Amino acid sequence: MPAPAGVRARHPTGPALLVAGLVVALVASVGAAVTLGPADISIRTVWTVVGDRLGLVHSDVPLLREHIVWRLRLPRVLGAAVVGAGLAAVGAVMQTVTRNPLADPYLLGISSGASLGAVAVLVVGLGGGIASLTGGALVGALAAFVVVITVAGLRGALEPTRVVLAGVAVAQLCAAATSFVIIWVAEPHATQSITFWLSGSLARVDWSALAWATPILVAVLALVAAYARLLNAFAFGEDAAAALGVPVGRVRWLLLVATALLTAVLVAISGAIGFVGLILPHAARFFTGADHRRLLPVVVLAGAIFLVWVDTAARTLFEPRELPVGVLTALLGVPAFVVLLHRQRTRG
Repeated sequence: MPAPAGVRARHPTGPALLVAGLVVALVASVGAAVTLGPADISIRTVWTVVGDRLGLVHSDVPLLREHIVWRLRLPRVLGAAVVGAGLAAVGAVMQTVTRNPLADPYLLGISSGASLGAVAVLVVGLGGGIASLTGGALVGALAAFVVVITVAGLRGALEPTRVVLAGVAVAQLCAAATSFVIIWVAEPHATQSITFWLSGSLARVDWSALAWATPILVAVLALVAAYARLLNAFAFGEDAAAALGVPVGRVRWLLLVATALLTAVLVAISGAIGFVGLILPHAARFFTGADHRRLLPVVVLAGAIFLVWVDTAARTLFEPRELPVGVLTALLGVPAFVVLLHRQRTRG
């Protein structure tokens, strides 16, 4: 199915070059971000440690520096890339299937439900490992998703507008329940830890967290890429897409369930990080247009690069203190959100 005229890229001759440039920028960003921090680590040290772990070279790096690179900084930087890529991709898909340019991964209350589930696991004392947090987040996310579908479909067929409104209501309900749990615990250390995590933090990311999140990210991205042509048909409107042979309902809910799963996993390893899925898709469309065959690779890479540098800033700007990364994404995202609202009002 060819992309409609309204979704062609603004720069049709350069998508491959743009993607290649972003890949190079991502690799360079990961390498540079690992060098930044209280300990002075050179880029040569980073690549030597990575090469040694991959069996390509023999490392003569002191054990402490190797530990800093391999155990502390590299998993966190790669985690930022994974979370940024996933949130940006989920935002792009949700904005398309709901036909709402202000949609993001938190639209359906999925993130709030995942946060509630993970916090409940921490409070009950089932453990703070990635497996237990992911399990709690998945249960919370899927429960929130089921409630949204049920509420949105009470009076007949599911419609994007009702889904959005139901998602906002469920998100507020889950946020209130999370606050109640935190207050009920009333234990200063646990409350501080939970509050910091809910604000978004990649400090907990390690290799085991990446082993959980990366395969799910790859699987969901592969699924979305397989449906890129069908996503383009949504630009014509649902009736026109259905007339073109697109199973609109099945495609929409398959992608929403897949993105709900991915959001839950990302929330489990990073907490609630907002605005990445809202802003990055719009920035990517400026260069690619709305053709998802061009948009998806660009938005994934741009999201990864963006969060790598935002998280690096969060942990280095105010050393020895560390800001929750969600605070910085909000500071950057709120002005962009206001601009988007203004553009939508002007177009309306």
